[in-house]
Formats: sequence, C-alpha cells, structure tokens
Amino acid sequence: MLMAYGSPERLADVPAYYSDIRGGRPVAPEHLDDLVERYRRLGIEESSPLNAITEQTRAALEAELGLPVFTGMKHWTPRIAEAAEAALSAGADEIAGIVLAPHYSALSIKGYRDQLEQALAGRAELRFVDSWHDEPGFVELLAARVGGTAAHVVFTAHSLPERVLSTGDPYKEQLLDTARLVASAAGLSREGLADGWSFSFQSESPTGEPWLGPDILDHLRALHAQGVTDVLLCPIGFVSDHLEIRWDLDVEAKELAEELGLRLDRIEMPNDDPAFVRTLAGIVRRALAVPSPA
Repeated sequence: MLMAYGSPERLADVPAYYSDIRGGRPVAPEHLDDLVERYRRLGIEESSPLNAITEQTRAALEAELGLPVFTGMKHWTPRIAEAAEAALSAGADEIAGIVLAPHYSALSIKGYRDQLEQALAGRAELRFVDSWHDEPGFVELLAARVGGTAAHVVFTAHSLPERVLSTGDPYKEQLLDTARLVASAAGLSREGLADGWSFSFQSESPTGEPWLGPDILDHLRALHAQGVTDVLLCPIGFVSDHLEIRWDLDVEAKELAEELGLRLDRIEMPNDDPAFVRTLAGIVRRALAVPSPA
C-alpha cells in the first residue's frame, strides 16, 4: 500500500479537497481563495501532475517488486480505505504500508497508519513502515543531487506546530538526522548559516499557534545577511513535486531570492526516479520479509 497526501485533480476540486484537509472545520474564505489562486497560477486546471507522478511511482514500484501495489490517499481519491478494500478483494492477507514521506510524526504518519488499520480491521496482517528517513538509498540519491555544488545547501521540510516537541515527537530530530547524513555523504562542509549547509522549515499553515522554524523565507534573509549569494534547496521532507514544492519554493522563495539578489536553485525531486523506486522496493521487501531478486 503506497500512501500519499493526495492532491485535487482539477481546480474545481480544490474546495472539497481543502474541506477534507480541515476535517469539517470551518474554512476561512480568504484561505480557500488563496489556495485556489495558487493552483490556478501553477496551471492546474483539469489535471494534477502530482497525482500522475504518484501513479507513475506506483506502477514502477509494482514492476520492481513483482507484487500488486495499491495507492491510497489521505485526503483524496482513491482513499486509503478504498485501496485497502481493493487489496483485500485481490486476496491480500499481508500488507506492507509505506507513506511517501520519510519522517515520522504523530501529526502526519500516524494518521495514515490509523486510517489503514481501521480499514483493514484485522482482515490482513499489516506491516507498516513508520519511518525511512535514514534509508541508505534515499540518502545516496539526495547526496548525488547536492554533491559537488559550490552553493550553500538548505535542506527543507514541512513545518509542524511547535507543540509536537513537548510530546517527544521524533519528527524534527529525524529531519536533522537525514540532513546530516546527506551532507556527510555529499561531502558538504560543516553546518552553519555561512558554511556548507543549513536547515529550515517551509509551508507553515495559518493556525494562530507557533510552528517549527526558521521558515525558509526568514532563513533566506538570514543567509543573505551573512553574505551568502548562491543557494541550492534540497527538500528532504518531500519526495514529489507537491504544491509545497512548486509554490512555496519555486514561486515564493524564488521571488524573495530575486529581491535579495540571491541565486536560488532546487534539486530535482525523486518522483518516480528508478533509483528511488528501487529504494522503496527494498524497504517493502524488508517489511514483508521477501527476498531481494538475485
């Protein structure tokens, strides 16, 4: 079971999609209008490139594994529950669940697991992968994308409310662990604003409570003040071209960088890269105790 956040298929779907994310809570009209405008400016009118990428990844993973792979979305179709029923109808008695997000948080990955467990209701044995943030293939793939750059590398990930830290949630530490592993594998110089690499969060939501920082926009201003002129963004909390990549980084961060006189580039996301698919396949084989092909 390959799980993802989900994305509206077309512009007309955005209100229903946002309502699903909000879980029935009231939606501020200005926030909905802003989200619709972002999708419109990105040219998403009648089809979602993210949904297509997810399907390409699913198909490639199925071919690599030689096992049926079903896609389940947390906030769109096909739903996790629908995918679970499809897997059970196909005769599955053991299911590996993996989310296209490498780092665990009770505010993110746990929700996928809860939905899948509820859908299966004990009708199949679940082998759920909580985290794969330090998977060697994932680290190597990202290291290859930043290795050899003369730019200052900024690793980014989706922010979460600061309250997660008070519960011992491993999210932030897993992110920093990934960043350090990739930096080491890529031979980047030491961590620090004006040194080889640093870390920041992105995509904070307007909930009125403190979120993990620094935010990428504030971070770019700090880098500029430190004398950095060339930045390469490496999103480690994402593996596909989400809205949070194409808008928050490719539009908002890029616009700010131009204002500051910073050169700003971003790595290519893993998406359905064959090396990434092989990494996912290795994780699934371990979860199911299936031998790797000779």
